[in-house]
Amino acid sequence: MKIVINGIHANLRFSAAHMIPKHDSCGCIHGHSYIVDVVVEGERSGKFGFVADFKEVKGIVREICSVMDHKVLIPLKNQFISFKSTEESVEFDIDGKEYKLPADDCYLLDLKSTSAEDLAEYFTEKVFQKLKDHGAKISSVEVCVNEGIGQGAFFTKSE
Repeated sequence: MKIVINGIHANLRFSAAHMIPKHDSCGCIHGHSYIVDVVVEGERSGKFGFVADFKEVKGIVREICSVMDHKVLIPLKNQFISFKSTEESVEFDIDGKEYKLPADDCYLLDLKSTSAEDLAEYFTEKVFQKLKDHGAKISSVEVCVNEGIGQGAFFTKSE
């Protein structure tokens, strides 16, 4: 059985800036109003026979959204970004173009990119693990991270 949470209606969203280094149009800092949709599949279990409690799933996703909201998302493993500092300020270079941002304004991700695809995988891994840790009998989690209405990337993690 599956449960589905539509992010636009459940208010699972965040606004953030990012860049895709070396991309023709997305290589400069720009922003999106992201919306996160979630599908959880598994066995009905527990006192109430839920696949997963909607409230719990939404809480997990909101927690992830809240740390990214109104931040510049920066991938730490991107081959085109050379970091000078990530302490009080985040200082980096991309092809000779230098950036320096207050660390409080940034959210550093242990990813190669902050594309919708990589963010979908990031969310999926986090949601899957937290539900498992809380004892849910889930078999898969699918997350779609939308960069606005109508365009997003899906990632599915299954056991």
